[in-house]
Amino acid sequence: MTSQKYAYCKGVNGHFEIALGVANYAEVDKAYAKVTAAGAKGVMPPTTEPWGQRTCYIADPEGNLVEIGSFVKE
Repeated sequence: MTSQKYAYCKGVNGHFEIALGVANYAEVDKAYAKVTAAGAKGVMPPTTEPWGQRTCYIADPEGNLVEIGSFVKE
């Protein structure tokens, strides 16, 4: 979906992705900026997908994917 390949992190149990919804597109951008400034590893910066969702991905400290997205433009 993100045109990127991901691999399971080594030496860690419990691989998963969690998806979090926020109010609108601007909140996706704000959340990504906030968590990456705090040290989270950015995997995919905020992107508006062809199906209308604005989404981004970060990795938690164990390498699991966390998606933050919204379908609401304003």
